[in-house]
Amino acid sequence: MAVCKVCFRHCDIPEGGLGFCGARTCTGGAVKAANYGRVTSLALDPIEKKPLARFRPGSLIVSAGSYGCNLRCPFCQNHQISWSDEAYRFADKAEYISPEELTAIADSARSRGNIGVAFTYNEPLIGYEYIRDTAKLVHEAGMVNVIVTNGTAGLSVLEELAPYIDAMNIDLKGFTDRYYSEVLGGDRRMVMDFIAEAAKRCHVELTTLIIPGENDSEDEMREMTSWIASLTDLQGNTAGADIPLHISRFFPRFHMTDRDATDVGLVYRLADIAREKLRYVYTGNC
Repeated sequence: MAVCKVCFRHCDIPEGGLGFCGARTCTGGAVKAANYGRVTSLALDPIEKKPLARFRPGSLIVSAGSYGCNLRCPFCQNHQISWSDEAYRFADKAEYISPEELTAIADSARSRGNIGVAFTYNEPLIGYEYIRDTAKLVHEAGMVNVIVTNGTAGLSVLEELAPYIDAMNIDLKGFTDRYYSEVLGGDRRMVMDFIAEAAKRCHVELTTLIIPGENDSEDEMREMTSWIASLTDLQGNTAGADIPLHISRFFPRFHMTDRDATDVGLVYRLADIAREKLRYVYTGNC
């Protein structure tokens, strides 16, 4: 038995068992990433798809994903590889790609416009050891590293990764504890702490998916963007107004099909409210 300290859950994992995320295990009394190097998805994507709007625009990036997630968003867009029954059923069949091999893949794609590696699709931080080992090699090869994450990880994880990460897109899924705990199965404070520290260490952009009846009020958007704008850089200067925010439209999917897609007009209205505090606001899926 060993305690995993990646996120707020602090799972007690029995020998040979798995934590809540389905991707961390206990071997020899120590917690390890069961999904280390197990790649379920690999593609050469536009950087804007991460989404990153103000980091190397117009570039392509090799995007790699594994399996497992420490949240339970009922509207998950990547449930086939994150936490569905299908994801865990086929986990052992995922292709093993070593850090050296993934770096070589990224390097070979430079001629097609590739700038590095993005760790994405599932929740990458639950397998942070693979990111750390790969990202170091990617930097040594003169390329960049990107993480697309829900931000549900402790600052010790960020500390290990920060020297090798150039940009992150972090989900700030809402701004109430009720939404994070009851709907997503998460911890808002952990995400806020992660964002606040990450913004001091690399380029950060945020994404909020607007769910009708859940996180779609004007008051919540004002409170959230006021907090974002208050964030500081490494020198302690207020710099949050320059953090880009992507406000995206929800479509019914996975376990959340009980409501319509977000009204486009609402997305645009919330974006206008966000612009009261933030300089760079983008709308998605509209």
